[in-house]
Amino acid sequence: MNNKNITVNKIVEICNGKLLAGEKNIEIETYSKDTRTLKKGDMYLGIKGEKINGNNYIEQAFINGAIGCITDENVNEEIINKYKEKVIIKVENTIKAIQELAKYKRSLYDIPVIAVTGSVGKTSTKDIIANVLEQKYKVLKTEGNMNNHIGLPMTLLKLKDHTAVVVEMGMNHFGEISLLTNIAKPTGCVITNIGTSHIGNLGSRENILKAKLEILEGLDKNGFVLINNDNDLLHEWAKKEKRYKIYTYGLENNSTYMAKKITTLENSSEFEINGIKGNVPIGGIHFLYNSVCAFAVGDILNVEKEKIIKGISEFKLTAKRMDIEIIKNNIKVINDSYNASYDSMKAALEVVNNTLAQRKIAILGDMLELGEYAKELHEKVGEEVVKNKIDILITIGDNAKNIANKAKELKMENVYMFDSIEEAIEYIKKTIKCGDLILLKASNSMNFSKILNEIKA
Repeated sequence: MNNKNITVNKIVEICNGKLLAGEKNIEIETYSKDTRTLKKGDMYLGIKGEKINGNNYIEQAFINGAIGCITDENVNEEIINKYKEKVIIKVENTIKAIQELAKYKRSLYDIPVIAVTGSVGKTSTKDIIANVLEQKYKVLKTEGNMNNHIGLPMTLLKLKDHTAVVVEMGMNHFGEISLLTNIAKPTGCVITNIGTSHIGNLGSRENILKAKLEILEGLDKNGFVLINNDNDLLHEWAKKEKRYKIYTYGLENNSTYMAKKITTLENSSEFEINGIKGNVPIGGIHFLYNSVCAFAVGDILNVEKEKIIKGISEFKLTAKRMDIEIIKNNIKVINDSYNASYDSMKAALEVVNNTLAQRKIAILGDMLELGEYAKELHEKVGEEVVKNKIDILITIGDNAKNIANKAKELKMENVYMFDSIEEAIEYIKKTIKCGDLILLKASNSMNFSKILNEIKA
């Protein structure tokens, strides 16, 4: 059953709201929380954020063509009278209303819903799975990294005539994935790895595992779990767990789906999975893992193996995630500045090591949310810098100094530390030469895109 739009009356019922204006039998097809991108006919969602209160833009939404709005603040009588033909629904909490709406919308569809979580690689794994499933299904997927308590419901509210869904689930604390999985009600759960992201909030890798495993709370009783069998904690968990239908994937430990006969090239990798040959057009061992994972999901959901391989081979990355850009003087820049953890830093440095270049320059910034583990994990990145034969290391930020100091301790010579991006940019501009390969890697809030813009200018 497709195109299941929800009537205004039903929205009021689901959200326990009050209809202040408008026709109750109108069907709502699309939703928006941003007046800048809102399209005619959208239902506008007034969300109170940390910096911006979306409830202040209701009239603007109406001017831009919104069919109505859902708000958790009192609406001025003048606006109600001025826009009598518009639907206005008052609720206690708009975010909770969106979540309940999304949960209801999801319940109308008997289709595969794949939920992806893990410490690193969630977005690229989600994207390559979607690419594979698109060979057979009409796929709705999480855009970018909209993987939180607002992003996931907004994704599900886009359900129309789709025949499969792939959603990403992120978290910083206990309880967050529990909320998301009980909205999405997945038929399949993928856990990519358990690393050190957010260890400062959760205290240990074991607690991170516990938080990620919340994804199983919403799993369909006939659903499956797919885990990276080469990850130590997931491997041990899978050996003991008997309650779920578990599939495994990996490159090392014996798994349900294994990549063998691997050839790693500069910008791609070739492999064989369960006897089927394929390639992924991106370098780095982590994309091999993503490929095996996507192969597994495709196979479990009965996509023809030839089509699975096609989906993997045609995969393209989301912006700022291992983008390779050639700028002036044949300088290659790997822009992986969306986020950073020890595991993703290690993976990015391995890609650099396997890429041909005159010189290899790593520009690395702070990794955040590591708490008491910050110094230790930044030092481990320093070890990876040396291990992967980086020619020049440039660090920016207080925590990143630990990367530099560890590299120096291991006798690396060309190490430079800066407190600010502006200082670093001045040095970088003087230093880079024709044929260099530059890695940009830091947590998103470090604003490393500014470096790329400056060296491109």
